[in-house]
Amino acid sequence: MNATLAVVGYYEPWWIQIIKAIVIFAVALQLVPIVLLAERKLMGRMQGRYGPNRVGPYGLLQPLADILKLLTKEQFRPATSVGVLFKVAPVISILTAVAAFAIIPFGDAQDIFGTRVGLYGVDVSIGPLYLFAFGAIAFYGIMLGGWSSGSKYSFLGAMRGAAQLISYEVSQGLALLGVIFTSQTLSLTGIVHAQGGMWYVVPQFVGFLIFLVAGFAETNRAPFDLTEADAELVGGYNTEFGGGPFASYYFAEYLNVLVVSGITTTIFLGGWLLPFGIHPPGWVDPFVVLFKMGLITFLFIWVRATLPRLRYDQLMSFGWKVLLPLATLNALVTAILVVVTH
Repeated sequence: MNATLAVVGYYEPWWIQIIKAIVIFAVALQLVPIVLLAERKLMGRMQGRYGPNRVGPYGLLQPLADILKLLTKEQFRPATSVGVLFKVAPVISILTAVAAFAIIPFGDAQDIFGTRVGLYGVDVSIGPLYLFAFGAIAFYGIMLGGWSSGSKYSFLGAMRGAAQLISYEVSQGLALLGVIFTSQTLSLTGIVHAQGGMWYVVPQFVGFLIFLVAGFAETNRAPFDLTEADAELVGGYNTEFGGGPFASYYFAEYLNVLVVSGITTTIFLGGWLLPFGIHPPGWVDPFVVLFKMGLITFLFIWVRATLPRLRYDQLMSFGWKVLLPLATLNALVTAILVVVTH
Protein backbone atom coordinates (compact mmCIF):
# COMPACT_ATOMS: atom_id res chain seq x y z
CA MET A 1 0.00 0.00 0.00
CA ASN A 2 1.48 3.35 -1.08
CA ALA A 3 0.76 6.53 0.85
CA THR A 4 1.34 9.84 -0.91
CA LEU A 5 2.61 12.50 1.49
CA ALA A 6 3.11 15.31 -1.00
CA VAL A 7 2.07 16.16 -4.53
CA VAL A 8 4.28 18.96 -5.86
CA GLY A 9 4.53 18.14 -9.56
CA TYR A 10 8.32 18.58 -9.61
CA TYR A 11 11.45 17.31 -7.91
CA GLU A 12 13.74 19.42 -5.72
CA PRO A 13 17.40 18.36 -5.44
CA TRP A 14 18.73 17.51 -1.99
CA TRP A 15 20.88 20.63 -1.83
CA ILE A 16 17.82 22.82 -2.46
CA GLN A 17 16.06 21.13 0.44
CA ILE A 18 19.04 21.75 2.74
CA ILE A 19 19.18 25.43 1.71
CA LYS A 20 15.44 25.79 2.33
CA ALA A 21 15.78 24.25 5.81
CA ILE A 22 18.56 26.71 6.68
CA VAL A 23 16.56 29.64 5.29
CA ILE A 24 13.48 28.65 7.32
CA PHE A 25 15.52 28.66 10.56
CA ALA A 26 17.20 31.93 9.56
CA VAL A 27 13.90 33.66 8.75
CA ALA A 28 12.31 32.43 11.99
CA LEU A 29 15.32 33.57 14.04
CA GLN A 30 15.15 37.02 12.42
CA LEU A 31 11.39 37.51 12.63
CA VAL A 32 10.97 36.63 16.33
CA PRO A 33 13.24 39.46 17.64
CA ILE A 34 11.54 41.88 15.25
CA VAL A 35 8.12 40.92 16.62
CA LEU A 36 9.42 41.22 20.19
CA LEU A 37 10.72 44.73 19.56
CA ALA A 38 7.59 45.76 17.67
CA GLU A 39 5.36 44.52 20.50
CA ARG A 40 7.27 46.43 23.18
CA LYS A 41 7.37 49.60 21.07
CA LEU A 42 3.69 49.45 20.09
CA MET A 43 2.47 48.60 23.59
CA GLY A 44 4.53 51.50 24.90
CA ARG A 45 2.78 53.89 22.51
CA MET A 46 -0.64 52.40 23.25
CA GLN A 47 -0.10 52.75 27.01
CA GLY A 48 1.34 56.27 26.86
CA ARG A 49 4.92 55.38 27.82
CA TYR A 50 8.31 54.82 26.22
CA GLY A 51 9.21 51.47 24.78
CA PRO A 52 12.83 50.24 24.57
CA ASN A 53 14.98 53.22 23.58
CA ARG A 54 18.39 52.81 25.27
CA VAL A 55 20.18 49.84 23.67
CA GLY A 56 21.29 50.77 20.17
CA PRO A 57 19.72 53.45 17.96
CA TYR A 58 16.03 53.84 18.89
CA GLY A 59 16.35 50.73 21.07
CA LEU A 60 16.73 48.44 18.03
CA LEU A 61 19.34 46.23 19.73
CA GLN A 62 17.16 45.53 22.80
CA PRO A 63 16.09 42.03 21.61
CA LEU A 64 19.76 41.09 21.10
CA ALA A 65 20.59 42.31 24.61
CA ASP A 66 17.69 40.29 26.06
CA ILE A 67 18.78 37.12 24.25
CA LEU A 68 22.42 37.48 25.35
CA LYS A 69 21.28 38.11 28.94
CA LEU A 70 19.18 34.95 29.00
CA LEU A 71 21.76 32.74 27.29
CA THR A 72 24.57 33.82 29.65
CA LYS A 73 22.61 33.18 32.83
CA GLU A 74 23.64 30.30 35.06
CA GLN A 75 21.82 27.09 34.19
CA PHE A 76 19.98 25.47 37.09
CA ARG A 77 17.07 23.19 37.85
CA PRO A 78 15.14 22.33 41.03
CA ALA A 79 16.32 19.34 43.05
CA THR A 80 12.85 17.78 42.68
CA SER A 81 12.79 18.06 38.87
CA VAL A 82 13.10 15.20 36.39
CA GLY A 83 16.41 15.96 34.68
CA VAL A 84 16.02 14.61 31.14
CA LEU A 85 12.43 15.73 30.61
CA PHE A 86 13.21 19.13 32.15
CA LYS A 87 15.77 19.69 29.38
CA VAL A 88 13.73 18.12 26.57
CA ALA A 89 10.45 20.02 27.14
CA PRO A 90 11.60 23.44 25.79
CA VAL A 91 13.21 21.72 22.79
CA ILE A 92 9.88 20.10 21.91
CA SER A 93 8.19 23.51 21.92
CA ILE A 94 10.78 25.02 19.55
CA LEU A 95 10.93 22.07 17.14
CA THR A 96 7.15 21.85 16.77
CA ALA A 97 6.90 25.62 16.19
CA VAL A 98 9.59 25.53 13.47
CA ALA A 99 8.00 22.44 11.86
CA ALA A 100 4.66 24.28 11.68
CA PHE A 101 6.40 27.41 10.32
CA ALA A 102 7.90 25.27 7.51
CA ILE A 103 4.55 24.72 5.76
CA ILE A 104 3.67 28.43 5.42
CA PRO A 105 3.91 29.21 1.68
CA PHE A 106 5.64 32.54 1.03
CA GLY A 107 5.06 32.30 -2.70
CA ASP A 108 4.38 29.99 -5.63
CA ALA A 109 6.97 27.60 -7.07
CA GLN A 110 9.49 29.50 -9.19
CA ASP A 111 12.54 28.81 -11.34
CA ILE A 112 15.63 29.53 -9.23
CA PHE A 113 19.17 28.41 -10.11
CA GLY A 114 17.77 26.61 -13.13
CA THR A 115 15.46 24.38 -11.07
CA ARG A 116 11.87 24.58 -9.86
CA VAL A 117 11.76 25.69 -6.21
CA GLY A 118 8.75 26.24 -3.98
CA LEU A 119 8.93 29.25 -1.65
CA TYR A 120 7.98 27.10 1.35
CA GLY A 121 9.52 24.32 3.37
CA VAL A 122 7.14 21.61 2.20
CA ASP A 123 3.73 21.51 0.55
CA VAL A 124 2.17 18.36 1.95
CA SER A 125 -1.17 17.27 0.57
CA ILE A 126 -2.51 17.09 4.15
CA GLY A 127 -1.55 20.66 5.16
CA PRO A 128 -4.04 21.35 8.00
CA LEU A 129 -3.63 17.80 9.36
CA TYR A 130 0.15 18.29 9.41
CA LEU A 131 -0.36 21.55 11.29
CA PHE A 132 -2.63 20.05 13.95
CA ALA A 133 -0.37 17.00 14.32
CA PHE A 134 2.54 19.19 15.37
CA GLY A 135 0.17 21.29 17.47
CA ALA A 136 -0.72 18.12 19.36
CA ILE A 137 2.97 17.36 19.92
CA ALA A 138 3.54 20.94 21.15
CA PHE A 139 1.10 20.10 23.94
CA TYR A 140 3.78 17.81 25.41
CA GLY A 141 6.26 20.69 25.54
CA ILE A 142 3.98 22.52 27.97
CA MET A 143 2.78 19.43 29.84
CA LEU A 144 6.24 17.95 30.36
CA GLY A 145 7.66 21.36 31.28
CA GLY A 146 5.17 21.72 34.13
CA TRP A 147 5.31 18.12 35.33
CA SER A 148 9.10 17.73 35.17
CA SER A 149 9.64 20.90 37.21
CA GLY A 150 8.58 19.12 40.38
CA SER A 151 6.45 22.12 41.43
CA LYS A 152 2.73 21.98 42.09
CA TYR A 153 2.25 25.49 40.70
CA SER A 154 4.06 24.62 37.48
CA PHE A 155 2.05 21.40 37.17
CA LEU A 156 -1.20 23.31 37.75
CA GLY A 157 -0.25 25.74 34.98
CA ALA A 158 0.57 22.82 32.66
CA MET A 159 -2.80 21.16 33.35
CA ARG A 160 -4.62 24.41 32.62
CA GLY A 161 -2.58 24.80 29.44
CA ALA A 162 -3.45 21.26 28.34
CA ALA A 163 -7.18 21.81 28.84
CA GLN A 164 -6.98 25.17 27.05
CA LEU A 165 -5.09 23.81 24.01
CA ILE A 166 -7.37 20.80 23.61
CA SER A 167 -10.54 22.88 23.98
CA TYR A 168 -9.67 25.53 21.41
CA GLU A 169 -7.94 23.18 18.97
CA VAL A 170 -11.30 21.50 18.31
CA SER A 171 -12.93 24.80 17.31
CA GLN A 172 -9.89 25.83 15.30
CA GLY A 173 -10.01 22.60 13.29
CA LEU A 174 -13.73 22.90 12.62
CA ALA A 175 -13.23 26.51 11.46
CA LEU A 176 -11.00 25.23 8.65
CA LEU A 177 -13.59 22.75 7.37
CA GLY A 178 -15.51 25.49 5.54
CA VAL A 179 -12.36 26.45 3.59
CA ILE A 180 -11.53 22.82 2.85
CA PHE A 181 -15.08 22.12 1.61
CA THR A 182 -14.95 25.19 -0.63
CA SER A 183 -11.44 24.73 -2.06
CA GLN A 184 -11.69 20.92 -2.34
CA THR A 185 -8.04 20.51 -1.33
CA LEU A 186 -5.88 20.12 1.77
CA SER A 187 -2.78 21.59 0.11
CA LEU A 188 -2.03 25.09 1.41
CA THR A 189 -0.74 26.25 -1.98
CA GLY A 190 -3.87 24.77 -3.55
CA ILE A 191 -6.02 26.75 -1.11
CA VAL A 192 -4.20 29.95 -2.11
CA HIS A 193 -4.77 29.23 -5.82
CA ALA A 194 -8.46 28.57 -5.10
CA GLN A 195 -8.75 32.16 -3.79
CA GLY A 196 -7.94 33.66 -7.19
CA GLY A 197 -11.44 35.11 -7.52
CA MET A 198 -12.16 35.98 -3.89
CA TRP A 199 -10.30 35.62 -0.61
CA TYR A 200 -12.00 33.18 1.76
CA VAL A 201 -12.20 35.83 4.49
CA VAL A 202 -15.35 37.06 2.68
CA PRO A 203 -17.48 33.88 2.34
CA GLN A 204 -15.90 32.32 5.44
CA PHE A 205 -15.87 35.38 7.69
CA VAL A 206 -17.34 33.45 10.63
CA GLY A 207 -14.71 30.74 10.21
CA PHE A 208 -12.03 33.44 10.01
CA LEU A 209 -13.10 34.97 13.33
CA ILE A 210 -13.33 31.57 15.03
CA PHE A 211 -9.90 30.52 13.74
CA LEU A 212 -8.33 33.80 14.84
CA VAL A 213 -9.85 33.76 18.34
CA ALA A 214 -8.86 30.11 18.78
CA GLY A 215 -5.38 31.10 17.58
CA PHE A 216 -5.12 33.58 20.47
CA ALA A 217 -5.90 30.75 22.89
CA GLU A 218 -3.59 28.25 21.15
CA THR A 219 -0.64 30.62 21.43
CA ASN A 220 -1.41 31.50 25.08
CA ARG A 221 -1.79 35.16 24.22
CA ALA A 222 -3.90 37.72 26.08
CA PRO A 223 -6.75 37.60 26.91
CA PHE A 224 -6.24 33.82 26.97
CA ASP A 225 -2.83 33.67 28.70
CA LEU A 226 -4.19 31.52 31.53
CA THR A 227 -1.28 29.04 31.48
CA GLU A 228 1.08 31.70 32.83
CA ALA A 229 -1.29 33.95 34.80
CA ASP A 230 1.20 35.80 36.99
CA ALA A 231 -1.18 36.64 39.83
CA GLU A 232 -2.46 33.06 40.11
CA LEU A 233 0.31 30.66 39.09
CA VAL A 234 3.57 32.59 39.59
CA GLY A 235 4.44 32.07 35.94
CA GLY A 236 2.67 28.77 35.28
CA TYR A 237 4.38 25.87 33.53
CA ASN A 238 7.65 27.78 32.97
CA THR A 239 8.08 29.06 36.54
CA GLU A 240 11.17 26.93 37.24
CA PHE A 241 12.83 27.61 33.88
CA GLY A 242 15.49 30.29 33.53
CA GLY A 243 18.20 31.32 31.11
CA GLY A 244 18.33 29.37 27.84
CA PRO A 245 15.34 27.06 28.52
CA PHE A 246 13.13 30.05 29.36
CA ALA A 247 14.35 31.79 26.19
CA SER A 248 13.36 28.66 24.26
CA TYR A 249 9.79 28.81 25.58
CA TYR A 250 9.70 32.54 24.89
CA PHE A 251 10.96 32.01 21.35
CA ALA A 252 8.42 29.23 20.71
CA GLU A 253 5.52 31.41 21.90
CA TYR A 254 6.33 34.26 19.54
CA LEU A 255 7.12 31.91 16.68
CA ASN A 256 3.69 30.34 17.18
CA VAL A 257 2.18 33.82 16.85
CA LEU A 258 3.90 34.07 13.46
CA VAL A 259 2.67 30.59 12.54
CA VAL A 260 -0.96 31.51 13.30
CA SER A 261 -0.51 34.77 11.37
CA GLY A 262 0.97 32.90 8.41
CA ILE A 263 -1.70 30.19 8.35
CA THR A 264 -4.46 32.82 8.64
CA THR A 265 -2.88 34.73 5.76
CA THR A 266 -2.65 31.58 3.65
CA ILE A 267 -6.11 30.18 4.29
CA PHE A 268 -8.27 33.29 4.59
CA LEU A 269 -6.34 36.25 3.14
CA GLY A 270 -5.22 34.86 -0.21
CA GLY A 271 -1.60 34.14 0.67
CA TRP A 272 0.62 35.90 -1.85
CA LEU A 273 -2.35 37.04 -3.99
CA LEU A 274 -3.31 40.71 -4.09
CA PRO A 275 -6.97 41.84 -3.95
CA PHE A 276 -9.25 41.16 -6.94
CA GLY A 277 -7.24 38.10 -7.93
CA ILE A 278 -4.17 40.12 -8.96
CA HIS A 279 -1.04 37.94 -9.00
CA PRO A 280 2.12 40.03 -8.38
CA PRO A 281 5.52 39.23 -9.94
CA GLY A 282 7.15 36.21 -8.37
CA TRP A 283 9.78 38.15 -6.41
CA VAL A 284 7.03 40.20 -4.71
CA ASP A 285 5.22 37.14 -3.28
CA PRO A 286 7.18 36.86 0.02
CA PHE A 287 6.77 40.59 0.74
CA VAL A 288 3.00 40.35 0.24
CA VAL A 289 2.80 37.40 2.66
CA LEU A 290 5.03 39.14 5.23
CA PHE A 291 2.92 42.30 5.03
CA LYS A 292 -0.30 40.38 5.68
CA MET A 293 1.38 38.43 8.51
CA GLY A 294 2.46 41.75 9.97
CA LEU A 295 -1.13 42.99 10.04
CA ILE A 296 -2.31 39.87 11.90
CA THR A 297 0.63 40.10 14.31
CA PHE A 298 -0.25 43.76 14.96
CA LEU A 299 -3.76 42.59 15.85
CA PHE A 300 -2.25 40.16 18.40
CA ILE A 301 -0.35 43.06 19.99
CA TRP A 302 -3.36 45.40 19.90
CA VAL A 303 -5.58 42.85 21.64
CA ARG A 304 -2.95 42.21 24.32
CA ALA A 305 -2.75 45.93 25.10
CA THR A 306 -6.56 46.32 25.13
CA LEU A 307 -8.34 43.36 26.74
CA PRO A 308 -7.98 42.06 30.31
CA ARG A 309 -7.34 38.39 31.08
CA LEU A 310 -10.42 36.16 31.34
CA ARG A 311 -11.20 33.98 34.32
CA TYR A 312 -10.51 30.32 33.72
CA ASP A 313 -14.18 29.32 33.86
CA GLN A 314 -14.96 32.06 31.30
CA LEU A 315 -12.18 30.73 29.07
CA MET A 316 -13.55 27.18 29.05
CA SER A 317 -17.19 28.23 28.76
CA PHE A 318 -16.41 30.47 25.78
CA GLY A 319 -14.53 27.67 24.03
CA TRP A 320 -17.10 24.90 24.50
CA LYS A 321 -20.38 26.85 24.62
CA VAL A 322 -19.75 29.58 22.03
CA LEU A 323 -16.90 28.83 19.64
CA LEU A 324 -17.54 25.10 19.22
CA PRO A 325 -21.27 25.41 18.31
CA LEU A 326 -20.49 28.32 15.95
CA ALA A 327 -17.68 26.40 14.24
CA THR A 328 -19.90 23.32 13.86
CA LEU A 329 -22.76 25.39 12.42
CA ASN A 330 -20.40 27.17 10.03
CA ALA A 331 -19.02 23.86 8.74
CA LEU A 332 -22.55 22.42 8.34
CA VAL A 333 -23.90 25.45 6.43
CA THR A 334 -20.83 25.54 4.17
CA ALA A 335 -21.16 21.82 3.39
CA ILE A 336 -24.82 22.27 2.44
CA LEU A 337 -24.05 25.26 0.22
CA VAL A 338 -21.21 23.44 -1.54
CA VAL A 339 -23.43 20.44 -2.26
CA VAL A 340 -26.29 22.61 -3.52
CA THR A 341 -24.15 24.85 -5.74
CA HIS A 342 -22.24 21.92 -7.25
